[in-house]
Amino acid sequence: MSQDLADSFGLKKAQGALVSAIEPKSPADKAGIKPGDVILAVDGRAVENSIDLPRIIGESRPGTAVNLKVWRQGETRELRASLGEIPPEKIARADDGARTGSGKLGVAVRPLTEEERKQVAAEGGLLVEEVEGAAARAGVQPGDVILALNNQPVKSADQLRRLVDRSRGTVALLIQREGSTIYVPIRLG
Repeated sequence: MSQDLADSFGLKKAQGALVSAIEPKSPADKAGIKPGDVILAVDGRAVENSIDLPRIIGESRPGTAVNLKVWRQGETRELRASLGEIPPEKIARADDGARTGSGKLGVAVRPLTEEERKQVAAEGGLLVEEVEGAAARAGVQPGDVILALNNQPVKSADQLRRLVDRSRGTVALLIQREGSTIYVPIRLG
């Protein structure tokens, strides 16, 4: 959440995790969370930025009910969600396998849902859930969609891992962020 985005949503400071899409019939959908909501807290624990949310949620077991403080259309709302379990085919981490002798990319990604793919208008693509290391230093952010690495379209975390394993020096990551497509150079190492 940048200050510009916070201003546009009427938030005093840049904090929280902006919801870009909701998977139908997911726990978030059942709790009433909507795209455009900003999750400010989970069970009273502040969500300072989007990378905090998966960590906080991940500390609770599936089936646990959590209270969410959400900012929607200029006001705070309280929602209750029962946490579900993400099927293994829905999430894959590209950071562990992307570690090479030349460095690491430093992203945790998952495939796009069908709805997200329609929004992005791409056949493949991977949603960035967490960023660290080289990717973070280059400015990659959670919520970015990785479309290609070195002009090779990316459709799976395994494919991204293989492309990073074969790369040396600097790679060009094609990402989509808030409707814009940009190249981000990332120095591995």
